[in-house]
Amino acid sequence: MPTDSQTTEAGLATAKALLDIKAVNFRPEEPYILTAGWASPVYIDCRWVISFTEERRKIIQLGVDLLQSEGVLDATDMMAGGETAGIPYAAWLSEATSKPMLYVRKEPKGFGRRARIEGNLDDGKHVLLVEDLATDGGSKLNFVNALREAGATVSDSFVVFYYGVFAGALDSLEEAGITLRYLATWHDVLKVAEEQQSFSPEAIQGVKEFLADPIGWSADHGGKGAD
Repeated sequence: MPTDSQTTEAGLATAKALLDIKAVNFRPEEPYILTAGWASPVYIDCRWVISFTEERRKIIQLGVDLLQSEGVLDATDMMAGGETAGIPYAAWLSEATSKPMLYVRKEPKGFGRRARIEGNLDDGKHVLLVEDLATDGGSKLNFVNALREAGATVSDSFVVFYYGVFAGALDSLEEAGITLRYLATWHDVLKVAEEQQSFSPEAIQGVKEFLADPIGWSADHGGKGAD
C-alpha cells in the first residue's frame, strides 16, 4: 500500500478514467463542504462511473488486480456494498470475481425483518466492505459494525478513491482493525490533470495549495480545521 502522497500506476490509470468521464471537479474559488465537515476545492463523483461501461470495467479490473496483489481477494468470501454508492461497485466486483454479494443499509428498514444486511450471510464469512470513496473512516464504521453484528468477519474495506490528505483520517478504521484498500488519491488526479491540462492553471494551483496544507486550507475556507 503506497503512502497517501505517492502515485501508483493503478492510481494514475484510475485518475485518467475519472478525468476522461468528467467525474472530477476542481473549484478552489467556491469550495465544497464534505460530509465530514472539511472544506475542499476538489470533488469527485464516483457515482458518475455507472453510466460509462468502458471506464467502469477498467476501474473494476484495476480493483480486482489490487485486491489480488495485496492478498485480500483470496481471503474474501463475499462482497458487501454500502448503501447506496457502494452497491454497484460491490455488484461489479462480485461478478468479476464470482463471489457472492450483500448490501448493507445505513439504517434498518422499517418493516419485515428490519434487516440491515440484504442477502444470505452465514456466520463467520469473511466479507469485504465496498464503497465508492472515503474522506475519513467514520461512515465505514457504521457498515462494518452492522456486518460484524450480523456475524461477518470484516478486516478490509475497498474504495475506488481515497482523499488521502487529512492527517489521522483513518485512525478510527485502524482502531477497529480495518485496513482501507484504495486505487487513487488526489495526488494521482492532480498529476494526470496537470499532464492533460484538464483544468486552468489557476484551478490546479488552488488544488496544490490545498494538498500542501489541507487542514489549514479547510479552516480558511469555511470548513473545519484542527481540533
